[in-house]
Amino acid sequence: MAGTIRGIRTYDIRFPTSRELDGSDAMNPDPDYSASYVVIDTDADDEVEGHGFAFTIGRGNDVQTAAIKALEPALAGRDLQHTLDDLGGMWRDLVHDSQLRWLGPEKGVVHMAIAAVINALWDLKAKRAGKPLWQLLAESTPEQLVDLVDFRYLSDALTPDEALDILRRAEPGRAARAAELRDGGYPAYTTTPGWLGYSDEKLRRLCREAVDLGFRQLKLKVGADLADDVRRMRIAREEVGPDIRIAVDANQRWDVGTAIDWIRELAPFDPWWVEEPTSPDDVLGHAAIAQAIAPVRVATGEHVANRVVFKQMLQANALSYLQLDAARVAGVNENVAILLLAAKFGVPVCPHAGGVGLCELVQHLAMFDFVAVSGSMEDRVIEYVDHLHEHFVDPVTIRGGNYLAPDRPGFSAQLRPETLVEYAYPDGPVWTSNGRGRMHE
Repeated sequence: MAGTIRGIRTYDIRFPTSRELDGSDAMNPDPDYSASYVVIDTDADDEVEGHGFAFTIGRGNDVQTAAIKALEPALAGRDLQHTLDDLGGMWRDLVHDSQLRWLGPEKGVVHMAIAAVINALWDLKAKRAGKPLWQLLAESTPEQLVDLVDFRYLSDALTPDEALDILRRAEPGRAARAAELRDGGYPAYTTTPGWLGYSDEKLRRLCREAVDLGFRQLKLKVGADLADDVRRMRIAREEVGPDIRIAVDANQRWDVGTAIDWIRELAPFDPWWVEEPTSPDDVLGHAAIAQAIAPVRVATGEHVANRVVFKQMLQANALSYLQLDAARVAGVNENVAILLLAAKFGVPVCPHAGGVGLCELVQHLAMFDFVAVSGSMEDRVIEYVDHLHEHFVDPVTIRGGNYLAPDRPGFSAQLRPETLVEYAYPDGPVWTSNGRGRMHE
């Protein structure tokens, strides 16, 4: 199976979710869920490809796709086996590129482009190993996992030796936890009822359906209008009763003082957590909110740019739940670092998955965390949204409110060939037909 990486193919894929207001929230009222999609092409005899993507919500997806394509010179011509054997080194080569780094550093469009490429390489590695990614990671030695992590900027909070200790403590129970995962899956919560653009009638119906499907937690988008939020929280609580957790998500809408006042108004409806109450860069603001609104909890992470900001959030006691994102930071390697940080500080990880393909990816990271890092599902849930899974070769499976462990080799990132044609922007049939999305109106 010797060979080289020939290059990458990129696709600007967009879905017109704004038509039904799926994904709508206080900051993003009309999103068109989109994927800046990459395929890693090799000349190996097995002809296996690696698939990955960065998630956006419409305009600018072309910019993100161009950033991914700009990484091709760093990949083309590399020895395939050597690259896959040293994905820690590959990560460092991309993230520490002396010229591209100026465009971050370690944040924004270039960092997300690196995520797409790194995740695609992991998809390729897992496929060649014949294992789903969560299993491939969970069967790695503690030393191999620590080698994936760049500890620069982290050593004041987490050292390589501390990371090794965390992973070694979890080793004895790995096999039993993997079996438990395969038998029962991993708890999920659903955001499907809670999009801000939905009518009250639709909110009521979807809340009831979520409980009937076995979900024990759901989430509502909030932050546009306080009176509307009070009404919608009242409706949701009436429909699901006192025993179902209801989280709320402000999507960065508020200043610190506004967040505190707003959540106090919603407190009678027992919100489980408030997500992204203010700017994702405002570590001290999150800490102030967390202190003021307790016992309501703070959760954040989908827009946190890198492991350094997560480190500071944890050091400042700014969050009760860490919501890593599979495609915001620079891929699997950086998320391994973030999982280790969360384990060091004893903070549960509840991954963000509100977007095309993010459910497919984050399930692997949470399951790896359970088997090989934290060893726990207590107080942990993976977000689930019921949109666009049919476009994936290996879509998530939900049963009884749980994610079932994927068993197909890879990272579950691969889109169906017909989707790459139908939803290509701007020339795919979905965008050139009479049923255009809002970007063409």
